[in-house]
Amino acid sequence: MSKIYVVGDVQGCAPSLNNLVKKLPKQSKMIFLGDLVNRGPDSLGALRKLKSLQESGRAECILGNHDLHLLAIDAGIRKTRGLDTVEPILDAPDRKELINWVRKRPLALSNGKVLTVHAGVLPQWDLQQTIECAQEVEKVLRSKSYKDFLGNMYGNTPNEWSNSLKGYDRLRVITNALTRMRFCTPSGRMEFESKEGLEDGPKGYIPWFKTPKRKTQDTVIYFGHWSTLGLMRQHNVVGLDTGCVWGGKLTAMQISDSNKDMKRSEIIQVDGYDHPLRM
Repeated sequence: MSKIYVVGDVQGCAPSLNNLVKKLPKQSKMIFLGDLVNRGPDSLGALRKLKSLQESGRAECILGNHDLHLLAIDAGIRKTRGLDTVEPILDAPDRKELINWVRKRPLALSNGKVLTVHAGVLPQWDLQQTIECAQEVEKVLRSKSYKDFLGNMYGNTPNEWSNSLKGYDRLRVITNALTRMRFCTPSGRMEFESKEGLEDGPKGYIPWFKTPKRKTQDTVIYFGHWSTLGLMRQHNVVGLDTGCVWGGKLTAMQISDSNKDMKRSEIIQVDGYDHPLRM
């Protein structure tokens, strides 16, 4: 059976991605945890490489907030911002194929024991509901009306889950949880400004994975998105965004479906991008 590795945020760091793939066992498979593009030196090269890996059966790629940002720029809903590095994708001859490929990627994956997401999981969701909610957004992204969704995707409200939510409010909460969340209240009210360490959330807010009644506590979860945590391993949760785009590392970790085995899992790292704005 092939080894499976979970990989943190690439963010357009194609050289690091290529170096990491070379270091992994040749028959291994990979799950990339989102933020495939943006802010790194070669978003176009990274996206083409990831698409090739996925189409050859070696990888799957989850969508992160930067990947959705790319889709919104492509659709004319957002403009590029100061640190964005997605222009070469928009100017590429294979732009349409790349964008269509991104639109068809999942927001969460699970084999029934392990869950992979970009950012986080709300405390009210069990494993099945997390996947079902992700699929609601995936279905819209893959539809002909996906630009309508992208036009209604942005915003911080509603900031908490209710099963009665409908329409774009429902899709926005799902998207924000899976691709943007770091801190929330114990009841799952989300906050989107804080990006620092575990103890640095606003008063009354805690890291999403520390909510006391989270229904996925018995599920091993791998996530990215939170570079200030570095490589973080706690009970049944692993954070794998090690700041590749900010001069850190690009990290791959062999997947495990138990907390006990997770602590012995193989970790492979390569150097990240020495970003000119790195502090």
